[in-house]
Amino acid sequence: MFTADELRKKYLDFFKEKGHAIIPSASIVPENDPTTLFITAGMHPLVPYLMGEKHPQGTRLVDTQKCIRTIDIDEVGDTTHHTFFEMLGNWSLGDYFKEEAIGWSWEFLTDEKWLGLDKNRIAVSVFEGENKGTEKEIPFDSEAFGLWKDIFEENNLPAERITKLNREGNWWGPAGETGPCGPDSEMFYWVGDPAEVPDSFNDDNDLWVEIWNDVFMEYHKNEKGEYVKMEKQNVDTGMGLIRVLAAINGLDDNYKTSLFLPIIEKIEGLSGKKYGEGSDGEYIEKSEQYWVDTRKSMRIIADHINAAVFMIADGVEPGNCDRGYILRRLIRRAVRQAHVLGIEENFTVSIASVVQELYKNIFPEVLSEKIADELRKEEDKFRKSLENGLRKFEKIQGNLTGKNTFDLFQTFGFPLEMIKEEAFSRNIEFSDKEEREFEAALKKHQELSRTASAGMFKGGLADTEEKTKQLHTVAHLMLSGLRKILGEHVHQKGSNINGERVRFDFSHGKKMTDEEKKAIEKYVNEAIDAKIEVVMDEMSVDSAKEKGAEGAFENKYGDIVKVFTIKGYSTEICGGPHVGNTSEIKGNFKIKKEQSSSAGVRRIKAVLVQE
Repeated sequence: MFTADELRKKYLDFFKEKGHAIIPSASIVPENDPTTLFITAGMHPLVPYLMGEKHPQGTRLVDTQKCIRTIDIDEVGDTTHHTFFEMLGNWSLGDYFKEEAIGWSWEFLTDEKWLGLDKNRIAVSVFEGENKGTEKEIPFDSEAFGLWKDIFEENNLPAERITKLNREGNWWGPAGETGPCGPDSEMFYWVGDPAEVPDSFNDDNDLWVEIWNDVFMEYHKNEKGEYVKMEKQNVDTGMGLIRVLAAINGLDDNYKTSLFLPIIEKIEGLSGKKYGEGSDGEYIEKSEQYWVDTRKSMRIIADHINAAVFMIADGVEPGNCDRGYILRRLIRRAVRQAHVLGIEENFTVSIASVVQELYKNIFPEVLSEKIADELRKEEDKFRKSLENGLRKFEKIQGNLTGKNTFDLFQTFGFPLEMIKEEAFSRNIEFSDKEEREFEAALKKHQELSRTASAGMFKGGLADTEEKTKQLHTVAHLMLSGLRKILGEHVHQKGSNINGERVRFDFSHGKKMTDEEKKAIEKYVNEAIDAKIEVVMDEMSVDSAKEKGAEGAFENKYGDIVKVFTIKGYSTEICGGPHVGNTSEIKGNFKIKKEQSSSAGVRRIKAVLVQE
């Protein structure tokens, strides 16, 4: 049986042999992208390079990228949905294109040296084209189709397993209204009986599981909605590690793979219940009226604590908004499911220790001591909240309605099954009518949450507009000023930059005085007026450190990094876009707000004010 470590290593080794530089995963918290809470796909951190910026590691890259996807949190509990996942990806930045990408995909999947999958269980899809004969026509991807046709003929495979799909099935991008985009080609693996592989591919048959996707960024969509061939074309591929791991091992449940089975076994030990091979769950002792799906509860706990470990490792703390709210929700949902399974003692830290053991060699940041501290604090806090919720339940138990039970859920985290269980134990009726009212209120709440979250994802992924470049450079000048005026203990702890403002976190133990803020403003504005060239050099991390470069994120960029120097002011490792000269920064630098971000960390919000 393939393990996650074996699959991951084979993938990276394969593309290293093909001339790709192995780059480390970026943090799941986007460094300078205010449009999204988390990194949601493997291509996300590489957008600037897919847009044309030069990558310090070259034009062929390969990685395993940590990703968090929050839109499906309510779906977690089945066999396939996950909050945290790894995306294996290889990239061509204006280098090779369809012939190499498709040929290598086939080689990696089928060659005995690599995955050695059964060729007869593979099907593929290509883009069928659209708007034929119009000014917005995108042609059928005949090149990809022809390449696959040759491969299938060479291996005596049915041509019907090469299918043509529409935009929904085989098209990527652009990230915003305009930008790079193109057709993709997907590979599928038959997970049913090997003796019953159909001669043709059917997109509606769940036994055909997508295992890889090659995206060919060959067009640029302009403001007129036209698709123009790009001079520099890119390849962006993605292979979901957990999905492929389950498929190639013949498993119908991702939680039986080597990435999750040790976590499930730990939950079994804590709960005294079995995940089960054949049964869908078991009845709880109080009554056969209440069904407990032990497998679903265990999957939720495993997934959510798994994701929480990675969030905390990358600097997220439980809170009431944005990333902190997502993390808090995951931890609390896991604790609720533990209650359902009869786990009454604190358990999140012991589950986290299993996750840390699974990932410590590939993502050593999961060994942070902060993970256990944050989980313990949040679990203690939520268990107290549940106690308060029980007291509230006592007060309303004589008049349970859909509204006040939903308030109980929203305020204290009581899920519907917990409300029903408490009502039953007290011989109180909770009718179908009240349950429908609760579900309606919950659905409305979820729709509002998803609408709010969707706003974080609109456009902006490729935001390298001039104002953003200016503010990236301003952030370097500001850090230099902070270190000069407050002291060399100051280091960058995080940043978030868009076309309107800089949000910048830095190490400092006390509130800045008005005089200090004015001094920083003066320092930055003098640098802008001095019209200094911004020079970019590529060098090793060690060389950058010898040069005295600042850099909070050097572990993200691999062996070769970009170092931006503003002579006399700043030398800093950075992957963001910058102006070529400080004279290109338009406006007067102004600190709008300075406040605490967390213990020992301050946060500045600053803008460029047009005079």
